[in-house]
Amino acid sequence: MSASPGHDRHIPVLIDEVLDALAINPGEVHVDGTFGAGGYSSAMAGKGAKVFAFDRDPDAIREGQALADEKGITLIPGEFSRMEGLLAERGVTCVSGVTLDIGVSSMQLDRPERGFSFQGDGPLDMTMSRSGMSAADFLNTAPEQEIADILYRYGEEPRSRRVAKAIVEARPLVRTGQLASVVRRALGHKPHDKKDPATRTFQAIRIHVNRELEELERGLEAAEAMLEEGGRLAVVTFHSLEDRIVKQFLRNRSGGESGGSRHLPQKQAGSSPTFEKPAKAVRPGQAELTRNPRARSATLRSAIRTAAPVSSRPTQDRNPRS
Repeated sequence: MSASPGHDRHIPVLIDEVLDALAINPGEVHVDGTFGAGGYSSAMAGKGAKVFAFDRDPDAIREGQALADEKGITLIPGEFSRMEGLLAERGVTCVSGVTLDIGVSSMQLDRPERGFSFQGDGPLDMTMSRSGMSAADFLNTAPEQEIADILYRYGEEPRSRRVAKAIVEARPLVRTGQLASVVRRALGHKPHDKKDPATRTFQAIRIHVNRELEELERGLEAAEAMLEEGGRLAVVTFHSLEDRIVKQFLRNRSGGESGGSRHLPQKQAGSSPTFEKPAKAVRPGQAELTRNPRARSATLRSAIRTAAPVSSRPTQDRNPRS
């Protein structure tokens, strides 16, 4: 997640710490799974890496092409979970580093027409790829119980049933301002409240519409498969659901406590660790928080790939939905 538009637009969160974790040597091949405004990719290229950058947002691809050309970055439209196949098409079978910056970008948040934020009224969209089921599609057609489940699971909203009931009663919803007002009325909102009560609902719907956690889980497996021995993985997350997935994955793959999920199977008994013990989690310092308040919830986790082969996994995990 980059800082807001303006002079800080191309300064991504924890950039120095990410570069330290990647320890780039000139000439190495590195993957930036989330190009966004190009901050990480540019910094990696500046260290001498040959960078392949992914983004499923067509706006990021279109607007970033000039920067990519200038920096010698290969920009690839598509989800980072598909990096194995998309890189193979370009003759790349292994890489020295993979960086993933998870969640919504500031470019998306700051544009009301994308519908990610309630800070400015816009269409209730939230799709990162500008295709598929929108937030309005989901909210106006899903059963009340399903909406409540999504708000509880992905937004950790303790009063999810109350919010879901209010959403169904207010249908049809087509604008972000409408949704925010419905949630605020359902939960109660005072101007001096530190956190807007609509925050959790917007997060949950965005994660669901874009299948963000499934994409992260599959992306971690793809990175594991692509990294060469000694290759470095660096992942920046912005909330506990994402961070939990990364922490569990690295713990499992480094021979620590085993535990799978719906999408990340447990490490097979007897298989060797595919990652060394992960580095300690890193969070932004005060100087960065002062410069970019959106960095306050960021966490960086990193680890180094071993020589152990990857356990076999289902074909569909290598090539998720288009």
